Amino acid sequence: MRGVKHSLSKKWKSSSRATGHQKNKRHFVKKSVASVMLLNMLCLSALPAAMVFAEKAPASSTATKSTNQSTAASGIQKPELNLKSAVLIEPTTGQILYAMNADQPLPPASMTKMMTEYIVAEQVKQGKLKWTDQVTVGKNPEQTIGSRIFLAEGDVHTVEELYIAMAVGSANDATVALAEKVSGTEQEFVKLMNKTAQEMGMKTAYFINATGLDRADMPKDFRPDTDKEDVMSAMDAAILGKHIVTDHPDYAKFTSIQSYKFRERDKAPIVNYNWMLESNKNIQNFKAYAYPGLDGLKTGHTQNAGNCFTSTAVRNGVRLIGVVMGADSEAHRFTETKKLLDYGFDNFEVKQGVAGKSKVEGLDSVPVKKGVATSVGVVTDSDVSFIVPKGAEVKGVQFKTNLDSGDKLVAPIKKGTKVGTITYTYNAEGMDQAQTKTVNLVTSDEVEKGSWFRLFFRAIKDLFVDLFDGIKNLF
Repeated sequence: MRGVKHSLSKKWKSSSRATGHQKNKRHFVKKSVASVMLLNMLCLSALPAAMVFAEKAPASSTATKSTNQSTAASGIQKPELNLKSAVLIEPTTGQILYAMNADQPLPPASMTKMMTEYIVAEQVKQGKLKWTDQVTVGKNPEQTIGSRIFLAEGDVHTVEELYIAMAVGSANDATVALAEKVSGTEQEFVKLMNKTAQEMGMKTAYFINATGLDRADMPKDFRPDTDKEDVMSAMDAAILGKHIVTDHPDYAKFTSIQSYKFRERDKAPIVNYNWMLESNKNIQNFKAYAYPGLDGLKTGHTQNAGNCFTSTAVRNGVRLIGVVMGADSEAHRFTETKKLLDYGFDNFEVKQGVAGKSKVEGLDSVPVKKGVATSVGVVTDSDVSFIVPKGAEVKGVQFKTNLDSGDKLVAPIKKGTKVGTITYTYNAEGMDQAQTKTVNLVTSDEVEKGSWFRLFFRAIKDLFVDLFDGIKNLF
């Protein structure tokens, strides 16, 4: 109908420039009405073989909304840490609560194994591996030094057994055996590690092996032809930890194991290097370090890296991920981690900013094509929460909507059909980073497909409404 209105306007301008202004105007109106009557007759004569539908298009595919920002509690005292770098994040929002040299690439030592753990768990999740699959040990694992379970070439163990040895005992030989199981060789697996790091948004991470060993400590026949080493910033380690806890929420099944006897003939079990496990609270040697709610993730140590630790703990429904790098002793990495986690849990909390199934201001409904109804209501599909200083209220949340193309919304439509997304942004005073979270916009009701009879006469009605609106504007 926009084409009809444009034609009317163009003809009117042309005729108004000629002499006999009023005469031409009356002639034009009569001619336009006659044209519409002819069109109506043609439509009726084609019924029901052909039908013409005129649907209303959405006014806009995007909408934005801003409100004033709130004032949150400020003046929180940050801890002083004696480390090379550190970071603390809340994984569901990605909010950074503490950062010290967080983007500086450093040797991560065995925290590298978190990427190996993630990829193997992902392979199981995708059905490419099973925990019960058998792994035959090759020459590379047998020759790998450092923390190990002394695998020999030809040994056969399950994926799960080797995974526990890697996650609990930081076994380098078990790690290499798993890498070769996934990709054939460790260096092919390294390609997958670096590709996954890029996909996760890790900015500095680069891997040359699956273990975190220095290149000089790798078996000579299996060293990569490079002068590079494994590097990863504290922020990258936190991002990796975030993916582990969100993509594989059963991770603690392995990382929280206190000890594990790998073989029946072994004299002693593998003992978890993570002294801060909550389950260590009754263990004499570790109870001074045990931390409530802590169930992962990975320690690391080499001479170049110092002592490192990526931790995660949950308290009162809030989970945090902390990373410390470059501590000067095993105990020091845990005491510094305690300061970091205490700072987070003591000063911040997660609060709901938007409830699920909420309507969006200024976007009550969206148009529907070929339905019994011409529009349908929209709501958010899930709630949105933010981490804020304790005692602060979540106010002044900004949002931006992005609707899918109107051509996609054609009846019949089920309740809960995705019609777009809405991104919420919240920037609380005293926080170093704005928080953003995107959720889907979905239909709040179902819409049945309209009959051809209903749709035809709706099209005729819309035709006349648009036409007479155009004629009315001429006077």
